[in-house]
Amino acid sequence: MLKIIACDDDVAFLDRLHRMIDRWSTETGTAVDVALVTRGEDLLARHAAPRADIILLDMIMPLVNGMDTARELRQADTAVRLVFLTSSPEFALESYEVRAFDYLLKPVTYERLARLLDELSSMRPAATDELVIKTSFGYHALRLSDIEYAEARNKHVVFHLRDGRDIEALESFRSVEDRLEQNAVFFKCHRSYQVNLRNIDHFDRTDIVMRSGACIPLSRSCKQGFQDAYFAARFEGGRH
Repeated sequence: MLKIIACDDDVAFLDRLHRMIDRWSTETGTAVDVALVTRGEDLLARHAAPRADIILLDMIMPLVNGMDTARELRQADTAVRLVFLTSSPEFALESYEVRAFDYLLKPVTYERLARLLDELSSMRPAATDELVIKTSFGYHALRLSDIEYAEARNKHVVFHLRDGRDIEALESFRSVEDRLEQNAVFFKCHRSYQVNLRNIDHFDRTDIVMRSGACIPLSRSCKQGFQDAYFAARFEGGRH
């Protein structure tokens, strides 16, 4: 699903923009989750979790303008595709400071918006070998192959890495679980654990031992599904 946040102080414009995005979604068969906000502060709060793929941001807004919002956004997230909405092309040069992908001149036409969304959508990989998480020091990209297992802890998630590091994500286990399950290499073996099947050393009826020596509980209800997933991952991995 393509997650988009649109920020503009003109509510009528946001409504028209939303309808155009919905039209593009229907015509291309692309699932889209659209959030509409009218202030830069609301944009930053909404983008905190879950992270958006595309942000459409009005350049000129009262109180906190688009450029100031973009600067603050970039301090925590350098990856999101940022597109400015503006009534004048004179701001195009300024947009490079915050690494904007493009800008849309108002009034925005459906044809121009559709071309932009086509381009941005095609740039998203069908599958990724990274997981972007929110931490106390900003957004952090983890290579999936470096993750041994994820552990639910105090309403957050701790990622245990192969190099011995532990990184805490300020996100719910459910949120992380859903994203990891999109990759067949990960399996939820217990209500509080999700393991990387390719970083397992061995297992028995009740426990999974990772290559680091960490021992992870294996729920009885997960046993058969885990074994099937484990051998499927091993077989696939051996073909590469």
